[in-house]
Amino acid sequence: MLTKLNQLIDACKMQPSLPILVGVGVVYVSYYLFCVVKNPIVACGNPKLRSFLWQHCPVLQTKFWPTFWCLESHLQTITRSVLMSHPALNYNRREALQTRDGGELVLDWLDNDSSPHTDSKSRPTVLLLPGLTGCSQDGCILHFVQRATQMGYRSVVFNNRGIGGARLLTPRTYCAANTEDLEFVIRHIKSKYPEAPLLAAGVSLGGLILVNYLARMGKSCDITAAMTFSVAWNVFESTKTLETPINYFTLNSYLARNLVKSLQRHFSMFEKHVDLDHIYKSQTIREFDERFTAKIFGYPTCNDYYKDACIHEKIHRIKVPLLCLNAADDPFSPQHAIPLEEANKSDHVAIILTSHGGHIGFLEGIWPRNSTYMHRVFAQYIDAVFRYGPQELIN
Repeated sequence: MLTKLNQLIDACKMQPSLPILVGVGVVYVSYYLFCVVKNPIVACGNPKLRSFLWQHCPVLQTKFWPTFWCLESHLQTITRSVLMSHPALNYNRREALQTRDGGELVLDWLDNDSSPHTDSKSRPTVLLLPGLTGCSQDGCILHFVQRATQMGYRSVVFNNRGIGGARLLTPRTYCAANTEDLEFVIRHIKSKYPEAPLLAAGVSLGGLILVNYLARMGKSCDITAAMTFSVAWNVFESTKTLETPINYFTLNSYLARNLVKSLQRHFSMFEKHVDLDHIYKSQTIREFDERFTAKIFGYPTCNDYYKDACIHEKIHRIKVPLLCLNAADDPFSPQHAIPLEEANKSDHVAIILTSHGGHIGFLEGIWPRNSTYMHRVFAQYIDAVFRYGPQELIN
């Protein structure tokens, strides 16, 4: 023992920085184990729904172990978009729908005909709504489709107007508060497969549109159950957070540029309706919404649009099981704006809050290229709803 101690002392003399590195390592590991790795908070006021989740979604009872070298929220958010793989999936059909106002929506289907659910008419179906400028080819969405396919379910991805190959045929895009296109898509799916249970899952903006739809339609939503990932509950608070310096430089300005680029591809459609030169100078999402989104959808001001888009006060209007996954450090949805108290009073909504995860991050494992914690939650929840929901939850 004394010999080993002397060897350690000699090593420290040769490498003076070694004790510092070891000390930093011990502090970091201690912080990770005692402050980062935690069980998620489950806010749910319905004992029946809570029991259902506890029994059939065991991932919610275990601690979330974020990727140890990627804890910070911005790293979780950005690293996922950079590292995440794109599963080699082929949608077996693409369907273009024409809306009542002449617009075009595109659905990408993976029917999964080799499913154990051999009857196509009643095969459980998952409708996926991508994020702000997302589409059916996003890695995050492809992993959801892969999970659903592995469990024998049919998937369909909703590509918004002008996104993912959908043509922009009218001077109108999409926004968080408008649910007409989603209602049109759901009615179309149910007309094709009236016997198939339908679960809808929305990512970020897709989740915001989905919750607004559920709140507006109530029991008439034609959905068996739903779930969201990293949804911004209070758009005012979300915008305020995104305009802090670090969020502006790492996220807000980048997304604003993407929105402008998306609009530039369709400039001829809008040049007679809005001031495009002014819109092209937008540096933040709020500026883009003030100059374009609010005007296109007929809102007097951007604040009127944001008020209509907010969902934190609409939980009581949701009448189907809804599971929402958020991270406490999400730069798009600050923890104080997540309505945990309202969920604890709700009969239909459960909010799962992890201590880390960023925005649509939830990375875990040493090298998080494949599916994440949210994909595990997704897989267990949809399987639980389709397998046990009709007996234990829906009726």
